[in-house]
Amino acid sequence: MSYAAPATGELSESEHRVQLQRAVVASTVGTTIEWYDFFLYSTVTGLVFAKLYFPNSDPLVGTLQAFLVYAVGFVARPIGAAIFGHYGDRIGRKSTLIATLLLMGFATFLVALVPTYASIGIWGAILLTLLRFIQGVGVGGEWGGSVLMSMEWARGSHHRGFIASWPQFGVPSGLFLANLAVLAFSGMSPDAFLSWGWRIPFLLSIILVGVGLWIRLGILETPVFRKLEAQERLARAPMAEVLRVHPKEILLSAFARMSEQAPFYIFTAFVFAYGTGTLKVSQQLLLISVLAAAVVSFFTIPIAGHLSDRFGRKRVYMAGALLTAVYGFVFFALLNTLVPGLIFLAIVLSLIPHDIQYGPQAALIAESFTPRLRYSGASVGYQLASIIAGGPAPLIAAWLFARTHSGYSIAWFILACGVITLIATSMMTDYTNKDISEEYDPGA
Repeated sequence: MSYAAPATGELSESEHRVQLQRAVVASTVGTTIEWYDFFLYSTVTGLVFAKLYFPNSDPLVGTLQAFLVYAVGFVARPIGAAIFGHYGDRIGRKSTLIATLLLMGFATFLVALVPTYASIGIWGAILLTLLRFIQGVGVGGEWGGSVLMSMEWARGSHHRGFIASWPQFGVPSGLFLANLAVLAFSGMSPDAFLSWGWRIPFLLSIILVGVGLWIRLGILETPVFRKLEAQERLARAPMAEVLRVHPKEILLSAFARMSEQAPFYIFTAFVFAYGTGTLKVSQQLLLISVLAAAVVSFFTIPIAGHLSDRFGRKRVYMAGALLTAVYGFVFFALLNTLVPGLIFLAIVLSLIPHDIQYGPQAALIAESFTPRLRYSGASVGYQLASIIAGGPAPLIAAWLFARTHSGYSIAWFILACGVITLIATSMMTDYTNKDISEEYDPGA
């Protein structure tokens, strides 16, 4: 399925094209599997975990406790970024990606086997928390490697944003598959779904891991990394070096994600708790709506990546941040009508402003770091947002609603995230038309 590459990293044009295609497919399929696992946990958190693992709590308190366990996965993601970023810059993108896939996949499979509060008391929640942490470590190392595996096979700069957007495609694909799996089994009786039906999608994830592993074993290491290796220019301690040399780029990458990540988890995770608990709408309507939103993202993410190649990463990204900042008010206005068609529309449209950012985001962040430190720098910058944005977002949303009993308080939070992103992105360097295959000083 693969062949040995020359030590210099030089391939013929046709061989390079084949490897580029394989790298894009492997990265996209791999991130789809990773995000299926991650979103499956997210979806079930709002529907099941509060009832099964925190049954003695007030419904709102139980939801907060369930989302606190959910947030642990986000805290773990920068840890995974640091661990796998180091090895991605030391031993290569490919080997590291295989490790992240196995870690994430087995943790997800084991979630299906965790006994409930009725069986082992609080230990069920503790085991869930541990497995969620392991999931987060795997996802933390996955993103950087997948993006670099695709982007570093791209020659030239005229389509780098489009190529790098394909691993991002794994997010709507994973979101679609996770919600489809839950929807398929939520049609059974509520008692059966709560008892055992929710576990089946977690068990099925092991099949996807096997598929992803087979695909990733068939690709070569990127030419950029092989060139660094041949020239003996690999960093000894890439994580320590990137933290020392490029703290600005790391922090700006994290804050640039505020209006992309925090609203995303409100639109796709918190909406289940808000919709079923407060609005009293059916979980099937919410699941179908999120499925439809994911289908729209299949198109908007690569289109946004392509537009960033034409008009510049920062310009496209900031347009998406501005749209997201104001959409929160539209989102809750439509949800609160209680009209099924408008609820569907609110959720479907919610991911378009997100996708306008998410498409060019991979290239925007990865290009900010020189090749020998790129896996470490891009991974940590990207995953730090998990602590300040993605992880706290459902918790903040639940807390704001508990205090105000109004979805518009959450919309103001989304607006604040948008403002932070606009400021941070304006301070980043745009490398849209620059050569990023050689060593360079980011920000210079």
